[in-house]
Amino acid sequence: MASNVNPTVRRRRLGQELRRLRELKGMTAEEVAERLLVSQSKISRLENGRRSISQRDVRDLCGVYEVEDHRIVDSLMQMAKDSRQQGWWHSFGDIPYSVYIGLETDAASLRVYDPQVVPGLLQTRAYAEALITGALPETTTTDIEKRVQVRMRRQERIAAPENPLRLWTVLDESALRRVVGSRQLMHDQLEHLLEQSQLPHVTVQVIPFDLGAHPGLNGQYAILEFPDAADSSVVYIEGVTSDLYLEKANDVQQYSVMYEHLRAQALNVEQSRQLIAGIAKDYAR
Repeated sequence: MASNVNPTVRRRRLGQELRRLRELKGMTAEEVAERLLVSQSKISRLENGRRSISQRDVRDLCGVYEVEDHRIVDSLMQMAKDSRQQGWWHSFGDIPYSVYIGLETDAASLRVYDPQVVPGLLQTRAYAEALITGALPETTTTDIEKRVQVRMRRQERIAAPENPLRLWTVLDESALRRVVGSRQLMHDQLEHLLEQSQLPHVTVQVIPFDLGAHPGLNGQYAILEFPDAADSSVVYIEGVTSDLYLEKANDVQQYSVMYEHLRAQALNVEQSRQLIAGIAKDYAR
C-alpha cells in the first residue's frame, strides 16, 4: 500500500467493510459490543470511520464474525495499519475539522452552498485571515496563522495540474456584500473569485437578494463525491463545537435534490460573474 494513502478515506472504507461483515453475520452493533466487552458507541465509531482502528480491533472483529479467509483478514489488517498513518494536515497540529480535510483531499467533486462567506477553497489569504480573526475572536495569532496555512494548502486541490477537484459553488449575494476586513480586501477577494470562476473545473453561481426565499435558507452545507464507487458520498454540515457528516443514501439524496434547486434558481454563470464584477467595482470606489 502506498505510504501517502489518505488515512481518513481508508478508515471509511475499512469501516464500511466491517459493517458489511457484521450485517452478513446478522448481528447488531450492540451484540458485537457485548461479545467484545466494549461500548456500542465504539463499534459505531469504528464502522463510520470517525475513530482510528487498530489491527487488534480488526482481528477481534473478524473473530466475532468468523471470517475464515486469511486473505480477507490480512487485507483488513493492512487497511487498519494504513488508516493510522498521518495525513499532511496533521503536521499543523490539532485541526478541529481534520476529518473533513481528509475527505476533501480525496474527493473528486465538491458542491458547496454558503449563505454568508466565500468558501474556503476560493478565499484569498487576506480574506481568510480577516474572516478567521473575526469569527474566532479568542483565537491566538499563532492558531489563526495555522488555520490560514491549512486553508491555503487545501486550495492546492483546485490548482492541481492533474485531476483537480471539481468545485461547484452557489453563493448567496450576502456573501459578496459582507465586508470582511476592508473594502479594498473585498475588492481583491471578488477579483480573485472571478479569476477562479474562469477555471474549467470551477463553477460559481450567485443567488441574488431579490430571489427571496429559497431552499438554502437552512444554512451552509457541502456534498463530497469520490472517484472510487465504493466510497459513498458525504454531506458535510459545519458546526460550532462539532460537525455533522451524513452518509445515508436518503440523506445525501435529499441534500442533492435541494442543491439542484439552488443551482436552478441561482443566476447562471455569466450573470453571476456580472454581479460579482459589479460589486467588486463598488468596493473600488
